[in-house]
Amino acid sequence: MRNEAIQRFDVLVGSWRSTMKNAWFLPEGTEVPGTATGSWLGESFVVFHWEMPGETGGAANALTLVIGRSDVGGAFTTLYHDQRGVCRVFPTTFDGTTWDMFRTDSDMHQRLIATVEPDKIVGRADASDDHGATWRTDFDFVLERITT
Repeated sequence: MRNEAIQRFDVLVGSWRSTMKNAWFLPEGTEVPGTATGSWLGESFVVFHWEMPGETGGAANALTLVIGRSDVGGAFTTLYHDQRGVCRVFPTTFDGTTWDMFRTDSDMHQRLIATVEPDKIVGRADASDDHGATWRTDFDFVLERITT
């Protein structure tokens, strides 16, 4: 039986067309298309996989999020992995409209803030190298639903 609290992430399930833009690490004006899929892993976790083409002839850029919940504290947690082999843990909140992932590890602070609608997700990813005193936008993104 699916936990009622994790059910709110069902809005991520389906296929999505993505656009990444305003990335500090890409030439100004660059927009990178991609695709994403969200699916249930059993009754307890939502897996969200986002893939974008790599540099010309290079491997695809991909990230995977596994979202779950601890009933004891009522806290959501997202496990993050990308094609570089990076693994991170993000405390996560989602009220049905605003999705927030925020980590405050010693190496850097990162956050993802997004507005979620049934057929569109608009957000940005930020990073801070000075423990949250200042932030830079890593990139903005838009996800548009293809199928449920």
